[in-house]
Amino acid sequence: MMPEPLEIDVSFLCRDWLAKMPDVEDLCRRSAVAAFVGAGLEFSDGAEVCIVLADDDQVRQLNRDYRNIDAPTNVLSFANVDGDGSHTPHPDGSGPVLLGDVIIAFGVTAAEAEADAKTLADHLAHLVVHGMLHVLGHDHVEPAQAETMEALERVVLAGMDINDPYDAQPLDLERRQNGSTTS
Repeated sequence: MMPEPLEIDVSFLCRDWLAKMPDVEDLCRRSAVAAFVGAGLEFSDGAEVCIVLADDDQVRQLNRDYRNIDAPTNVLSFANVDGDGSHTPHPDGSGPVLLGDVIIAFGVTAAEAEADAKTLADHLAHLVVHGMLHVLGHDHVEPAQAETMEALERVVLAGMDINDPYDAQPLDLERRQNGSTTS
């Protein structure tokens, strides 16, 4: 029997996500799969990722403890990538490759979506895709890396009918909320 290409665990540390978006778990799963497929990687025993929907205080603590930045951020990714870019195998030598964790802060994400005139769903989808690309080995430290990663994000999100998150033009929220994605 073939393993699932991507196992996704969605954990809720903040129930505000469910209160604002009852279908948030499905959105996270669809976004993670889209990023995984878009990145074009395959693992013979499958792969696993954990998406944690947290609050700002939880993300602030992680950001402080692991990045020495005492402030919340929208998304943190903890990748299980070895120094040569390969992923850490499952601890018992079988089963899916453990890609890592993607943690997203509710308050920061909601505030950014509102400030940028985006739907919360579209912004969350972008952050899941962004975090997934990090756990798959992508980065944006150098300008060339950033261009590559942002281009991949645009392609993946376009495949989900989500506008370019890096476009300076605000979305027409009324049309987006009514389900129309064409201009």
